[in-house]
Amino acid sequence: MKRANTKKAQTKRNKPEMSAEYDFSGGVRGKYAAQYNSGTNVVLLDPEVARAFPDSKSVNDALRALLTIAGRAKIRRRSA
Repeated sequence: MKRANTKKAQTKRNKPEMSAEYDFSGGVRGKYAAQYNSGTNVVLLDPEVARAFPDSKSVNDALRALLTIAGRAKIRRRSA
């Protein structure tokens, strides 16, 4: 009995050249990079945490709620 071939068949790779319809000759590399970096904070979530939050709004809402709870806990500790 012959062994089954477990290797994937090779597919044709895309051409490395850009199509003629895209013209970036007037573009400026990194034009908005500093602006983007100043207003962006990227956080990598563990997969099980990411499954609990379908989008960035739900993550932000949960973190705001946690900050509210943490703020209340600090007030209680100080007065106790």
